[in-house]
Amino acid sequence: MAAQPERKYRLQYRLNMIRSILIDDEVHCLNSLSIQLNEHCPEVEILAKCTSGVKALEAVEKMNPELVFLDIEMPNMNGFEFLEQCRQITFSVIFTTSYDQYAIKAFRISALDYLLKPIDPEELVAAVCKVGEQKSKPITEQFRLMIEQIQNRNRGITKIGIPTIEGFELIPADHIVYCEANNNYTHIFLKGKTKIVACRSLKDMEEQLQDFKSFLRVHHSYLVNLNEVTRYIRGDGGYLILADGTTVNVSRGRKDALMKFLDLPA
Repeated sequence: MAAQPERKYRLQYRLNMIRSILIDDEVHCLNSLSIQLNEHCPEVEILAKCTSGVKALEAVEKMNPELVFLDIEMPNMNGFEFLEQCRQITFSVIFTTSYDQYAIKAFRISALDYLLKPIDPEELVAAVCKVGEQKSKPITEQFRLMIEQIQNRNRGITKIGIPTIEGFELIPADHIVYCEANNNYTHIFLKGKTKIVACRSLKDMEEQLQDFKSFLRVHHSYLVNLNEVTRYIRGDGGYLILADGTTVNVSRGRKDALMKFLDLPA
């Protein structure tokens, strides 16, 4: 059952219909999504159901939707190519996908909404709630960042995109010395004593950097590039001394993982 805030949202927005287009090359997926929306999200008005990117471009131009449900893996023109062909992206997008785990991570990094097939009704309601609360927002910058994340992965590029208040910073992962939690933000300390404030929690940063094997969460407040560690000082949890002279506490619960990673005796 949907959470209480979602029920409240559905009452609030029932009269403010969200004009939507569904795009998927598989007819049964379109029909299934349509049925789920009618049943669980009656505030979503379905303007059109399109089985190709070409038809979808015509529908978007003609109908000016507020929300597009977009499949990614389509022949001839996939979901990404469809967005690249749009003159303007003035609508919200919820991707529907069976994509691999790295692409899913790219969605999360870019703060783009996605639903994994087969679509779970509660996740569908939550995604629509989010659109209703935020209204329509252009996703051009988020989409660009997501594509860069995927392309960089395919090319072996080790830069990551960091969302900041001003936009996005693209930095090599190995330039990061350590990350420190600050409520829902993260302070990222780089070589050369520079700092970036990321609009992302430390947990999100840990997930973003998990493919780079040198990063380890050593404390609830710290994520460290262990290539930058010069000394470990024993203690209850102990602490690390980094190459730039910074000391970082190690929590007792994460000490064993650190010792194993550094191949040190416990």
